[in-house]
Amino acid sequence: MPGRHPPIRRLPTTLAFGALVLAVSAVASPAAESPAATVPVPPPLPPERPEILKTPPAPEAPPPTPPARPAELTPPASPSKETADAPAQAKPSETGKPEIPVPPPTPPGRPPELSGEAALALKVTPPDDTACRTRLKRLGVEFEPLPPIIEGQCTAPLPLKVVRLADGVALPQGATLTCRTAEALARWVTEVQVEAERSLKHGLTGLELGGSYVCRGQNHDVDAKLSEHAFANAADIMAFTFAGRASIPVKAMPDGSDEARFLSAVREKACGFFRTVLGPGSNAAHANHFHLDERERTAGHRLCE
Repeated sequence: MPGRHPPIRRLPTTLAFGALVLAVSAVASPAAESPAATVPVPPPLPPERPEILKTPPAPEAPPPTPPARPAELTPPASPSKETADAPAQAKPSETGKPEIPVPPPTPPGRPPELSGEAALALKVTPPDDTACRTRLKRLGVEFEPLPPIIEGQCTAPLPLKVVRLADGVALPQGATLTCRTAEALARWVTEVQVEAERSLKHGLTGLELGGSYVCRGQNHDVDAKLSEHAFANAADIMAFTFAGRASIPVKAMPDGSDEARFLSAVREKACGFFRTVLGPGSNAAHANHFHLDERERTAGHRLCE
């Protein structure tokens, strides 16, 4: 109809309230207004340095000096090489006169008994072998004492001449030996007798010796070290004699034969009585005999070849 207003549409209550709030805000806060500019504030000043830290520390006092070394404990200064080699000069004394240097004392002279011919005549007392000779008699060994042997460096102060061992085992050539070596020989021969009865069924009657005391070098070399023969301390066994059968020479025998077994057994037993045992196979110089001696070695070492 003409002259009438169109009907008013009503918004919901919630929407109407929100629009009202927006309108009020727009009026109260103009859009063109900008925030005010801020002035920078300087940092706070540090606190003042304490007075105790402004003054430098006082220097430490030096450590105390140790007392001087007493004169009686101060060693004399050793002279330098130039001073030692220079001739001694007189030093002025407290009186003003030069002091004459005193030469070092001369060592005492050598006693007369240790000089010249007297020194060569000195004799070392040989060890007492009385107990050893008693043991030889108990073993049935026949022997006689001999005078001391002195032949250059070859010496034997108390030699014995052994002519027979236990149970009548003869030494036709005799043997010049020390008592200790004679005792080792006698004890070994008792084992040889047992082996002869066991393996050969014949009793041992004697030993053929190639030598006992001889003044010579080892292996008859004149430039070699002295042999133990040179001290009556060794014996060379060339052969064994028996009752009722042929003698057995010391040499290489056929393997497996009675003679080979006998020689091998008695040679092994000798290593328990002598410090040195050499024979066939050791070297060419011992291819025809057993060399037995009592040579002393370091730590009791024995040579059994």
